[in-house]
Amino acid sequence: MKKATIKDVAREAGVSISTVSNALNNSPLVNEDTKNKIVAVADQISYVPNLNGKLLKARKSMVIGFFSSSVSGHYFSTLVDSIYKECRRRGYGLNIIISRDKKVLLSNVISKNCDGIIVFDKERVGEHEIGLMQQHQIKTVFLDRVISGQCLSSVAFDSFQSGYHMAKYLINLGHRLIYFIEGEEYAYDNLERIRGFKEAAEENGIEVRDDYFFRGMFEETYAYNEIISKFRLGNVPIPDAIIAGNDDSAIGCIKAFNRLGYRVPEDISVVGFDDIEIARYFTPALTTVRNPIAGQGVRAVEILMDMINNDSCGVSEQLSGEFIYRDSAKPKVNNR
Repeated sequence: MKKATIKDVAREAGVSISTVSNALNNSPLVNEDTKNKIVAVADQISYVPNLNGKLLKARKSMVIGFFSSSVSGHYFSTLVDSIYKECRRRGYGLNIIISRDKKVLLSNVISKNCDGIIVFDKERVGEHEIGLMQQHQIKTVFLDRVISGQCLSSVAFDSFQSGYHMAKYLINLGHRLIYFIEGEEYAYDNLERIRGFKEAAEENGIEVRDDYFFRGMFEETYAYNEIISKFRLGNVPIPDAIIAGNDDSAIGCIKAFNRLGYRVPEDISVVGFDDIEIARYFTPALTTVRNPIAGQGVRAVEILMDMINNDSCGVSEQLSGEFIYRDSAKPKVNNR
């Protein structure tokens, strides 16, 4: 079947080609009745506007790229949804690129398939990739670090303060043997939460040893399996409390201790970060830090659009979390 053209729409609607073009671009030069007639004709003959010429003229792709090595878990579903909705509201498409291969990112950067990109890479986009972004003047907003520059911005959580506050809370409840379930090794939030935990422990004379850290990878199943494998033989001392790198790993941790015959919070206090939706409904309801995840996504798009449209300088913002006290942590009972 022959592809319908703008000439076909004009002929069927009985108007000029320029009127069709104005109508399909929602120009005020065309009255509503004519617009509606032209749109109806275009739909009827399956006319698809050729965007290439339009985008070439504007020198914009009208697409934002989101690059990450993973989009698993509740955090990413909320984040990506907020980014997508804000892009759509502004008339932009969203190209989601999921890969652990930095070459995939670089090919998209150098080819300029996107007007700008948002990066959340747990495995860390390095100095080489950042240098190429600057060289090619790619507008970029990072969600995994604090950085700013000529065409670089960032929107991150203040995970140091959250980690510090969480540790202080558990210490004030009387807990002394506190373990930490780590997330992705190089993830900014993971490193900052650990740093906050260590500083609070040091200030209060609490010992922190390397064997107090367990891998959870920000995943429920990974944390569950880690706890089962470490504690089922009884060779590792049961802690007073555990700080999990996020809510998913906290939930996996609680399920594992339940299977091992321990009660949360009666025997062990467990806390997390992010306040994902299930955290309030889980049993016990999870004590956590509510991070503005959707707000982070929206703010990243706002900053990126400002850089794209106004050529503004890069900025760096840190978003504060809200401490949510629930049922998974309680004062220590001296029965061990």
